[in-house]
Amino acid sequence: MNHTISQDLFQTLATEIKVLKQEHKAIILAHYYQRPEVQDIADFVGDSLQLSQQAANTDAEVIVFCGVHFMAESAAILSPDKVVILPEQNAGCPMADMVDAEGLRAYKKRVPGVQVVCYVNSSAEVKAESDICCTSSNAVKVVQSLKGNDILFIPDENLGRYAAKILGRSLQLWPGYCKTHHRLTKEDILVAKKEHPLAKTIVHPECREEICQEADYVGSTAGLIGYAKNSEAQEFIVGTESGILHRLHQVCPEKKFYLASERLVCPNMKLTTLAKVRDGLRTLSPRVTVKEEIRVRAKATLERMLAL
Repeated sequence: MNHTISQDLFQTLATEIKVLKQEHKAIILAHYYQRPEVQDIADFVGDSLQLSQQAANTDAEVIVFCGVHFMAESAAILSPDKVVILPEQNAGCPMADMVDAEGLRAYKKRVPGVQVVCYVNSSAEVKAESDICCTSSNAVKVVQSLKGNDILFIPDENLGRYAAKILGRSLQLWPGYCKTHHRLTKEDILVAKKEHPLAKTIVHPECREEICQEADYVGSTAGLIGYAKNSEAQEFIVGTESGILHRLHQVCPEKKFYLASERLVCPNMKLTTLAKVRDGLRTLSPRVTVKEEIRVRAKATLERMLAL
């Protein structure tokens, strides 16, 4: 166990969490970027939207989402009858905050008829103002499904640029990005390749264009794990948030993984601790809710994507 807390403390908190979880008929979801010990007590570990879908299909009454705010909102959108808890209420997403509903409405006024593709890393209000949602694994497919040239991709310009390049189409890109992935430089990748000449380079499409060009594989967090698992290669340079290493080591214990840069740490993803998970289950707070009118519209945006 590669934990940031002692084994004794882990066991104590894990036991308390287990008891509280049964008491409240709760399910615990953890994103791949969470601390190792948080991933280890979760019922499901995965990508943000996939987690919300899994939770919606259970008979749990309470969802504890170990992730960031927009992820808990997605769970609330898909499971309106369940109580959704975000153990650390200050766990936000700077990229999601780079677009708001008001700014998007203003853009739509300026460009009448524009079709808005909204990355799942956005608030419920922004999803409600969009035409269709996408994830990092299906962005290309979603953009491909749209006819016409007036398409705005929000909020991640790197993912939008990546999809546009693959499809050979021009998209209007909102000026947003993931601060963590943005810290990775081409220089970091070149240095890592020099140090590990046999390693395959795998990166997330939230990275800058010049990083994606240096990669052997570009994909979502689940995609990167799948690629590492099925690849003949034994060594990998990893260009995404550090939390994924825990899962990669679990899935491929015999393979070697090198983080492309020590700076690939999302401070928001690391705010959730086991103690906060326990406290969240004790008090059933902080709760994340979405106003019904926004929820219905945001869900329609997600459902258009799922229909593909």
